[in-house]
Amino acid sequence: MEKVHMTPEGFKAMEDELKNLKFVERPSVIKAISEARALGDLSENAEYQYAKNKQGFIEGRIRELESKLSRAEIIDIKKLGGTGVKFGATVTVFDESVNEEIVYKIVGVDEADIKKGRLSIGAPLAKALIGKNVGDEAKLETPSGKKCYEILKIDYV
Repeated sequence: MEKVHMTPEGFKAMEDELKNLKFVERPSVIKAISEARALGDLSENAEYQYAKNKQGFIEGRIRELESKLSRAEIIDIKKLGGTGVKFGATVTVFDESVNEEIVYKIVGVDEADIKKGRLSIGAPLAKALIGKNVGDEAKLETPSGKKCYEILKIDYV
């Protein structure tokens, strides 16, 4: 089975989501199904149909999280040696196309959230940054043209 790379923070967030689904959401939807059943005819019972659909989603998400957590390979950046951009590093770059500094943390696929500056290791920009050092440029071909990012700072926190 393929390993799922993640940061310690990403692993904890996934564990927290799993606990919430198992011990809060699952019991809540079971109760909602029970209450909807008490209303009578299930074929035209919108509350019952909604609760059953929600239950299916919750159970599917629980299975997905359990699978990923069982295959997790937690990479702690503090324990990695060397220099340069690597998984888990926080990188400050200068985006020449918009003339601004941007901070990204290179994280696992399931942790990515570009609005929070969390860049998936599989993203083209992350691939272009990996292995580079402060002062290097990462060039990237995008649908809107070439982009160039200068690496200003690398943090391993």
